[in-house]
Amino acid sequence: MASDFIFGIELVGKAMSDLKSGKAPDINGLTTEHLFRAHPILSLILDKLFQLILKCKLVQTGFGYSYVVPLPKSNAGISKVLTCEDFRGIAISPVISKLSEYCFIEKFGEYLSTDNKQFGFKTVVL
Repeated sequence: MASDFIFGIELVGKAMSDLKSGKAPDINGLTTEHLFRAHPILSLILDKLFQLILKCKLVQTGFGYSYVVPLPKSNAGISKVLTCEDFRGIAISPVISKLSEYCFIEKFGEYLSTDNKQFGFKTVVL
């Protein structure tokens, strides 16, 4: 049914409120605070964008852009010379991309699965 593929402004608004604030800005300089403080019509606009992505079966290239920030590992001391192995990288992804992912998972998560060997960042069901 066609309505099964519509996110709706309620879902977009809920996913937007689930985003964590205080995070680093994305490659475009946007933060979750920009979305929180935006006009309420933004949920409608983003809903239409996400519907177009599904309908056209095409994700914008910009959704894949990110930058990596090196973070020192906990065992990296200040008394030794640091090497690349003393850092781990975290990728800062576009906030709109994260929002679309949250909406997609909320709407279609029951049809998705991960490999049993995947342990990190997985919800534990008891």
